[in-house]
Amino acid sequence: MTLLDGKKTSEAIQSEIAAEVAEIKKQGGKAPHLAAILVGQDGGSMTYVNNKVLACERVGFESTLLHYEDTITEEELLNKIKEINADDSIDGLIVQLPLPKHISGDKVLEVMDYRKDVDGFHPVNVGRMVAGLPAYLPATPYGIMQLLERYNIETKGKHCVVVGRSNIVGTPISILMSKCTIPGESTVTICHRNTVDLAHHTRQADILIVAVGKPGLITADMVKEGAVVIDVGTTRVADTTRERGWRLRGDVAFEEVAPKCSYITPVPGGVGPLTISMLLKNTLRAAKKEVYS
Repeated sequence: MTLLDGKKTSEAIQSEIAAEVAEIKKQGGKAPHLAAILVGQDGGSMTYVNNKVLACERVGFESTLLHYEDTITEEELLNKIKEINADDSIDGLIVQLPLPKHISGDKVLEVMDYRKDVDGFHPVNVGRMVAGLPAYLPATPYGIMQLLERYNIETKGKHCVVVGRSNIVGTPISILMSKCTIPGESTVTICHRNTVDLAHHTRQADILIVAVGKPGLITADMVKEGAVVIDVGTTRVADTTRERGWRLRGDVAFEEVAPKCSYITPVPGGVGPLTISMLLKNTLRAAKKEVYS
């Protein structure tokens, strides 16, 4: 069994990005600029956005954090996004989720300039991904593909089972794994809450990707010998032995599943660290006009 070390892979990717940014600056170019919008005081969201800002500093990006109270109106937020759309100094824009209930996430996405949508959620980027055209890929699926590529995991002709169908992870990774690319070229089954006999499907998987947010859902009897297991789940569960009172737990019962696997991601330290790195990668691509001229 080999651990898929997302932290180490993330550090390598960020080092590559930093080197490229340094060269751009050396040649007299402009550093990529990422803007992030945060609404409200959710602790997890604030930590995540702050980590993105720190990552920008590490790789030499410029960053702008716009933090609003959750009393901001939908119209005010949409107007701010339009301002950023028109600002040529900003290459990438993210709007941290979740948003307050009175603000439509769909409207936010539709107003955003798809050329700055480095989260890869805009309908134009999703459509281009499905069509196999250049696009900004959603960061977490993009990170999974990087793990598979950098660990030289064979995907061609393999049966990939994806548990979870969210627009953020499950659906896009199922599309990417089926594409005529490497990684890719897999036969894909996608499972969800209404799937009958989930274990029957997961036991068929050469590559099992789980992203549902249900701690310990996948147990040893649900995984075949030699499978590659990618655990995207990161749920906080109570843990009185830790000072903070909680720990992160994945969707896979790691201790019992790991001995059966050829490769497996830990939680934490697996897919999670890659999400920010791939967001930075998308921002660099935006600054270089690689996808949209």
